[in-house]
Amino acid sequence: MLSDVTAMNGVARQVPALDVMRRRQDFPILRREVNRHDLVYLDNAATSQKPWSVIEAERHYYADYNANIHRGIHRLSQEATDAYEAARDKVREFINAPRREEIVFTRGSTEAINLVASSYGQHLQAGDEILITEMEHHSNIVPWQLYCQPSGAVLRVVPINDAGELVVEQFKSLLGPRTRLVALTHMSNALGSINPVKALVDLAHRAGAVVLVDGAQAVAHLPVDVTDLDCDFYVFSGHKLYGPTGIGVLFAKFSLLEAMPPYQGGGDMIKSVSFAGSTWNELPYKFEAGTPNIAGGIGLGAAIDYVRSVGMDVIAAHEAELLAYATARAEAFPGLSLIGTACDKGAILSFTLAGIHPHDVGTILDTQGVAVRTGHHCAMPVMDRYGVPATVRASFALYNTRQEVDALFRGLAKAREIFE
Repeated sequence: MLSDVTAMNGVARQVPALDVMRRRQDFPILRREVNRHDLVYLDNAATSQKPWSVIEAERHYYADYNANIHRGIHRLSQEATDAYEAARDKVREFINAPRREEIVFTRGSTEAINLVASSYGQHLQAGDEILITEMEHHSNIVPWQLYCQPSGAVLRVVPINDAGELVVEQFKSLLGPRTRLVALTHMSNALGSINPVKALVDLAHRAGAVVLVDGAQAVAHLPVDVTDLDCDFYVFSGHKLYGPTGIGVLFAKFSLLEAMPPYQGGGDMIKSVSFAGSTWNELPYKFEAGTPNIAGGIGLGAAIDYVRSVGMDVIAAHEAELLAYATARAEAFPGLSLIGTACDKGAILSFTLAGIHPHDVGTILDTQGVAVRTGHHCAMPVMDRYGVPATVRASFALYNTRQEVDALFRGLAKAREIFE
């Protein structure tokens, strides 16, 4: 079977249909039961489940060649270093970064954004402007607030419309001669909205600003090409990409990294140290102080191998079909209000049920073995925009099925029955 998918140039083409039942066998946790029901895991925007290959990659490191990296001449250290640096090369290729020196390993998207705010932010001055959007995750709001307070820089916010789409005309009007940095999400974690990042980057560059893109949600669902996007910074986390927790990536253009001061001091980020002063290591190690999450990096490399073996276009087509099916069911469900109906949207369904608090909905779904996320999703300004305290969020991945969507709506019917 073939599925239609729209490529980045806007031309529709066909890709092989995903053999979802075969792929489900790769994820051991999907075999378990919760409250005497088969697990239906729909909390992928919070973290995705891990295939055997990722689990085995971490186990293999700890069992067979556990050692610190970059500092040892013995065999285990060399093997660990080779595996860790091979993961860096996989990341570079996966997002099509020009140079491996532009790939900095972090603990996740949050630390990557904080790194840029702390280090690149030192170039900003009082009166300079940072432009973000109303749909951002807290991790792409709070670091900029922390920087603006002592520096005198100004934070400006681009609004979204009722569908959860960025108001591009407002984006254009807010870009000005004092705009130094734009920070925006590629795909909203609370709404699923996908921003037209390439066009926005071009607009920002014409205004003389650099652009940071938060790709924490997008990278597991869309092909990402940082060279094509021409963004200056791109961040993502491993654990949403079927990889381990505690590992993430900052891509940054080489010239920017060269000019930025270190984020943290310690081992491995130095070239020389004396009491008179220190000099810094070459890129990317200047930004990787201390012993890193070696197993996590190796696991991330295995996760990239896995999704590439499936095919990002195949994953995107499967999730688009699943989202369309879930959306149709949601629109027909009495009392359900969708929050976020953008035309260009990823595999996230956020909603409320009339008369039932989202936390109660989530609790009832859990009794049916269905795992969703309820709350503000670290996007309180989005909740304020829609006048709701929280939403129920079902988020899909490559291993989810139509039958699991049906289980979600059976659980919602149960919740409505209980509260009638």
